[in-house]
Amino acid sequence: LRPDEEKLDELHSVCVDQWDWEMVIDHTERTLETLKATVRKIYHCIKEVHDDVALSFALPKFLPSTITFIHAEDLAAAIPDKTSKEREEIICQKYGAVFLIGIGGKLANGEPHDGRAPDYDDWTTPTSEKHYGLNGDILVWYPKLNCAIELSSMGIRVDQETLLKQLKIRNCEERLSYPWHKKLLSGELPQTIGGGIGRSRLIMLLLQQEHIKEVQDSVWLH
Repeated sequence: LRPDEEKLDELHSVCVDQWDWEMVIDHTERTLETLKATVRKIYHCIKEVHDDVALSFALPKFLPSTITFIHAEDLAAAIPDKTSKEREEIICQKYGAVFLIGIGGKLANGEPHDGRAPDYDDWTTPTSEKHYGLNGDILVWYPKLNCAIELSSMGIRVDQETLLKQLKIRNCEERLSYPWHKKLLSGELPQTIGGGIGRSRLIMLLLQQEHIKEVQDSVWLH
């Protein structure tokens, strides 16, 4: 529950419900290829259900057959005069479904595309000369509301090295005394990739409703 949520609209409610998942991987699988392959599997499932629901209820199909990958750094360079959310709208309208890579770390313009906790996803590992991060968001264009919708944030989780690095960047090194952090640093926890899929948003999209309240019980202010 987020009773202090300031933005209550078609896509946001006080009740935040999502499917959280974690998958154990080998340390050698901490790569961009692993991330992309996992994203493709998730999107393929979403696309299949979308097509089945559309067929069952005579609804229009709007999701593309494949998801497009783009790094937040490249998106900011291509559209420098817009905010991060405005860039998401533009790129999603163009491609229909996008996985935006590299969220949490500062971009070349000095700002992160969006926030991420320092002890969650890996947003500092270099993947090329100018790209960093093994995480991102699944975003789709929703014609019903004429806007982009974030369906999932996910990524390869921090390992010992990236945990230390990211806590230092955010000045949160006191968290090293927390039980989970101690276990990770001592090697007691496996390496994983994981994320959360917004349940109500996904159902709203699949049934092509105009407001999240049509698929979720919550408190709505008028």
